[in-house]
Amino acid sequence: MVLRRLLAALLHSPQLVDRLSESWPIRRAAQLTAFALLQAQLRGQDAARRLRDLAAGPAGSLGRRVERFKDAFTQELRRGLRGRSGPPPGSQRGPGANI
Repeated sequence: MVLRRLLAALLHSPQLVDRLSESWPIRRAAQLTAFALLQAQLRGQDAARRLRDLAAGPAGSLGRRVERFKDAFTQELRRGLRGRSGPPPGSQRGPGANI
């Protein structure tokens, strides 16, 4: 409790805050934070642009890609389930089931 009050008093001191803001570790942390935020913003804008370009492609192109992905995923899932022996996971009940 005493430590919390001491830290609160120190952090509300304008002189201390000013000195800390001029220190190398705090400046470097601020630079890294700004860099990370800018990179995330640029990557988000790039992804949004690519998505718009993809959606604006030939009519139905995106729909065909989604349909192809769904078909391939379903085929792989069925092929994988056929290759398994035994009951599907979650069908056994009781202690020690599916171990």
